[in-house]
Parts: sequence; structure tokens; C-alpha cells
Amino acid sequence: MKNLRMIGCSHRDAAVDVRQLLAFNAQQTAEALGTWQSRFPDAELALLSTCNRVELYAVGPTEPEVLVEALLDHRQVSSKQVEGHLVSLTDAEVVRHLYRVTASLESMVVGEPQILAQVKQAYQSAQEVGTTGPLLHDLFQSALRTARRVASETALHKHRVSIPSIAIADLASCVFETFNDKHVLVIGAGEMADETLRYLRDAGEPQIHVINRDAERGQKLAQRWAGQYHEWSELWDQLAQADLAISTTAATEPVVTATTFDERVTPHRHQRPLVVLDLAVPRDFEPEVSEALGVYLYSLDDLAQACKNNQTARAAELPRAEKIVTQETARFAAEVHHRATAPVIAGLRQELERPKKAELERLFCKLPHLGEPERQEIEQFADRLVNKMLHPPMESLRDASQNGTPHGLLDALRRLFHLED
Repeated sequence: MKNLRMIGCSHRDAAVDVRQLLAFNAQQTAEALGTWQSRFPDAELALLSTCNRVELYAVGPTEPEVLVEALLDHRQVSSKQVEGHLVSLTDAEVVRHLYRVTASLESMVVGEPQILAQVKQAYQSAQEVGTTGPLLHDLFQSALRTARRVASETALHKHRVSIPSIAIADLASCVFETFNDKHVLVIGAGEMADETLRYLRDAGEPQIHVINRDAERGQKLAQRWAGQYHEWSELWDQLAQADLAISTTAATEPVVTATTFDERVTPHRHQRPLVVLDLAVPRDFEPEVSEALGVYLYSLDDLAQACKNNQTARAAELPRAEKIVTQETARFAAEVHHRATAPVIAGLRQELERPKKAELERLFCKLPHLGEPERQEIEQFADRLVNKMLHPPMESLRDASQNGTPHGLLDALRRLFHLED
């Protein structure tokens, strides 16, 4: 595992303003990889850029300082702007880090599923540009395999810990088997509404309706999620039709009181189920609204408690996930070292087989009277002798591989036995 590098930053090391300086979109990623390919023709390269991290992975003799320079030059960022925020990893550290990233152990919200697709896309982008090679291919494929093991062998991803994800996956899903064609009313157009709609759209194909006092913001949110905007005056009609209501306004008083709900909404619902996710602080819905037949009202306090419970359950799964990462890191190192040592071992055997055969031919020519049993016994003796001579260097290579340091011994054996690369 020689000359494997990673340089970059993440939410752990750099604030969002620093990460934004180095961020790449899809087109910029392809352009950067093409530029670096010309600058480092012998290197393998891949770039992972998300909202929480920017990381350049490389295989080759290029030093980390040179990679940092290339990254900053391409984004036209000075070293002072990112001083103290960039991380540099080498060899086995890179492998373990990428495995933890892909398995979502390095995420801001541990266990979030989006990072797996982002890592896969980063590798595919590098493939399309032509900057990957055998080691990066194996590294990224094994990282994806590790993430799948963590997902299937632990319950890490089953315990959601963000308010919007719990609202949709753990609460609303208890009432509705599917969100397809459900009438979803969003009251308010802030970040919480947008994020909740993202989880909702992942769960199905609902009919989205947005109401907001600021028409421009409401229309933008509705357009982003292929929904329909309604004036604030239509609130009560929309509540009467809704299957799911998500409320995230900044109002200082309840938007929906129990009295008004009973008067203007309940008579038109005929006890149809209505799930209300009140994500506002203070509440948009009076708690007494939940007393209406068919209404399931969840406040931010309910969601926060579910979030806390899930965080505790997720923390219990982390040791199992870390164990899988450790196993896969050792497996990758063993595979890389095996590929490095196998040609040398084959070369050693070939170098010893050549004189063995020559000496056997010379001996048999001098002893033509030997019978077949005697000849076989002599050949077996020669084979055992070669195997015993190979045993010490093979053991040394195996030990060095397990310790992650076979390269010096490989170079020494190549020189001693005149083995070609």
C-alpha cells in the first residue's frame, strides 16, 4: 500500500465558509481531474466533494504538499485561507478513512445514507475522466463493500437521528403504508420544510401543496418539489383535504387553534386520518387539535425525544461498525501486499527451479543405471530442498505484509536474486 494519499477537509476540521472555498460541482470536478491528470500523468486520482467534505485521493509518487498546491491553485485559494484546516493522510490511514466516510461514520449525522451514493458518484466521475487505476479501483470498490456490510450487519442506519427523517420515516409512516398520491400540505417555506420534503419525496410520490404568507418564498418551495402553491386564505380548505400536514412557520402564536379546527376543518374531513407534524417553535397547532377524531398530532418535543432515543440506539451500534471497518482495512492491506509479494515469490521459485532442473539432468546423465523409483526419490529430495530454501524468505514476506511493511524486503530480494519487476 505504497504512495496512497488523501488531502482535504471536512466538517470536523473546517467551517462551512472554508469548505465552500474548496467545493466542486460535477462539472468542476471533471475539469479539475482533467487538469491534474495532465500535471500528474502517472498518478491515479479521484475527488470527493460534498457539502460536508472536499477530499482528493491519489495514488503515485506525488507528495502531499504538491497535491495541496494543485488543489488550492485550481480553486484559486491561498494557503492562508485554509491554514490549519487541511488534513493529509497516507497509505493505511487513507484506507481506513475512506471506509469510515463511505459507511457514514465520519458524517455530521452518523448513519445518514446519502454519502454512499456520493462516494460512488465520485469514483464514477474519475472513471469517466480516466484518472482511476487498479489501486483506486480496488480501494473504492472495497469501501462500498464495507459500507454495505455496515448497513446489513448493524442497525446503524435503522435509527434515524434528524428531526425531518424521524418525522417522515418513524411517525408518519406508522399511519400511512405509502405516501404515493397522498395530499401533503406544507405550512411555511423555511429550511425545515425543505428538508422534510426531501425525506418525504424519498419515501414516495405525494401531491405537495404549499401555503406561506410570503408568496415568493412559497412559490419557490412548491416549484422546487413540483408542488402547487396556495394563498394563505386557502389554509382551512387545504387542511380539510390534507392527509399529512407539515407546519414550520415562525409565527409567535398558534396558527391553528382547536376551536377553529373544529369549526372549519373537522366537518369536512369525515374522520379521515390526518397526520400533523408540527415542527415549529413555538407550536403552530394547539395541542388540543389532537383530540379531533382521526388526527395524529406530533410536536417538535415528540420528535426530539424520538431523536434522543435513536441516538442512544445508534451509539450502541458504533463498536460493531468500527469492527467491520478494521476487518476490511486489514483485508485490503493483505490483498495489496499479496499482489506485491506474489510476483517476487514466483520469481524466487523460478530462480531456484532453474538450477534444480539443470543439476538433476546432470546427475541423471552421470547415473544412467538409476531406476525410475530412485529417480523419483531424488526429484522429491530436490523439491523438498527448494521448498525449505524458499520457506524463510516467504515467512519473512508474510510477516512484513501483516505489519504493512513488505516493500523494503521485496526490494532487497529483487536485488539479491536479480529479479525483474
